[in-house]
Amino acid sequence: MEQDNIYNQLKKLLEDSGGKYNILEEQINVELQVEFFELVNKLMKEKRPNEEVLADKSRLFDDNVNEEGKKTLLAELSNTEDPKAYRIIEKFIETKQKGLYPWAILSLQHSRISLETHFLDEQQVFISTGLGGKGEKLRYFIVCKFKEGVEIKDVQKKVLQTEFEISFNTHNSAIEKISYFETYFSILGLIPIDVSINEVVKTAINESNNFGGFIHGEFLVTNVKILKTTEIESHFKKMGI
Repeated sequence: MEQDNIYNQLKKLLEDSGGKYNILEEQINVELQVEFFELVNKLMKEKRPNEEVLADKSRLFDDNVNEEGKKTLLAELSNTEDPKAYRIIEKFIETKQKGLYPWAILSLQHSRISLETHFLDEQQVFISTGLGGKGEKLRYFIVCKFKEGVEIKDVQKKVLQTEFEISFNTHNSAIEKISYFETYFSILGLIPIDVSINEVVKTAINESNNFGGFIHGEFLVTNVKILKTTEIESHFKKMGI
């Protein structure tokens, strides 16, 4: 199951990092993240001297410099193991330039990791997903399907909300939002990286089903993005439910 794969991958990351890791908190498109790190890796191979990169800081605030130029400079600054570079990126973020804010956030996070790796002399693990996270928790979009022919009333909603909150709280997790639809309900929640998503959700489903058996045992989980209705329906159709 996909949720087991997510958990196993994260568990391996934890083991490799020795328990030391950093989570990107903001929700940033995965494709943009891939673009950012591809550029960062490319620039590392042809790295300019730190002094030269820092001297170009004014270009970030110059309206005559195009977006691509600023993206490149932000990526270069994030590779510069100098606290001055971090402060420059921080200052740029405050301007909240349209179209560049997510890129600047990625640059700031990468700059911090670069600095910690350099000054602490130990490799830092950076975990980033499309939905971000908070503290030591990652954000997940979870969708559970109601059984066919079951009319969901307020009493069922109250039961599932209570049981899911209990399960999340028991596993040091938090529900940010529950949304109800005709054939399914979705949850946006925060779960610690070392906790099995499968266990959290299955426990809640089983407890809820003690009061009428109205939720399917199969569900979907992603930390990439909030899925659209068509994507959710397509996924459940493939699962045969």
